[in-house]
Amino acid sequence: MNPTFDTLFYDGRCPLCTKEIRTLRRLQRGQLIFANIHEQPEGNRNLPSHENLLRRLHLMTSNGEWVTGLHANVRAWGHTGFGWLFKPLLWPVIYPIARRVYERWADWRYERKYACAFGVEKT
Repeated sequence: MNPTFDTLFYDGRCPLCTKEIRTLRRLQRGQLIFANIHEQPEGNRNLPSHENLLRRLHLMTSNGEWVTGLHANVRAWGHTGFGWLFKPLLWPVIYPIARRVYERWADWRYERKYACAFGVEKT
């Protein structure tokens, strides 16, 4: 059976993101590929927009499907021995709360760091 390789797109200019990526690189089992968003050509028709990649975590599965946000995070950590710790975030009782927390954090991080770059006014 061939191993499946997922590609995780991350913000290489975010200190918190790069810290987590360093940890994932160290702990993963060799089936997770890391792609710095800032090293991807803008306008690549195979990728979501640069802005969307920065707004939410994106992971492309080995069969070309996109997984985003909290689901991408859980799937990425599934490539480590600690994936079981993240799976409860997707349980029906926990998921709505975990998703809201993730999305609020992601929106705050994006607005704080990138809103001006894409012509979005900060409020």
